Amino acid sequence: MLGIVIPAHNEEDLLPACLRATKIAAQHPGLNGESVAIVVVLDCCTDRTGLIAAQFGVHTIDIDARNVGMARAAGASAMLEQGARWLAFTDADSRVAPDWLVAQLALNAEAVCGVIAVDDWREHDAATRDAFYRSYVDADGHRHVHGANLGVSAQAYRRAGGFLPMACSEDVALVDMLIATDTTIAWSAAPRVITSARIASKARGGFGDTLAALGE
Repeated sequence: MLGIVIPAHNEEDLLPACLRATKIAAQHPGLNGESVAIVVVLDCCTDRTGLIAAQFGVHTIDIDARNVGMARAAGASAMLEQGARWLAFTDADSRVAPDWLVAQLALNAEAVCGVIAVDDWREHDAATRDAFYRSYVDADGHRHVHGANLGVSAQAYRRAGGFLPMACSEDVALVDMLIATDTTIAWSAAPRVITSARIASKARGGFGDTLAALGE
């Protein structure tokens, strides 16, 4: 079984598109019928995020942490308890490609760091957009780490110790631990995810803040 983990804090506007894309990826014929479980970790949600997740028929977990590292860890633990052999992580403001899971597994690595793209730059000026594209490597061999596009085997995840309770950069910390435990990592542009470039970032220090800094 494959497990997909999506942390969410008040994501009623963007979660529907995220879940539609995720469910398409979970039904890709290239998975050869292997079951896929999806869990949305509701972290201090006060809007309709939980209701929307229920309408899509995915698992949910409620936590009161306001901490994305703890949210990802809670979701990963739930998937491991259900017997997941592979954990795939994305974000509630992101849309995975239809072949996202297939592309991760095809790399035959213990962990996969994929790339992201932005399709709506309306909240930023042209200078910020251009600065991002100048600095971003959208090719195999990149060294980007995105919680919105990350996969890891259950064995490697356990060996690395899982996500730390960090409010941001929990994805980087996990990858650092994977490297320290001699995990085979594919730095690939094959698994693709479209993510939000919103300025009102849900996690301080996350992708939204990175973009904001480019425009300064």
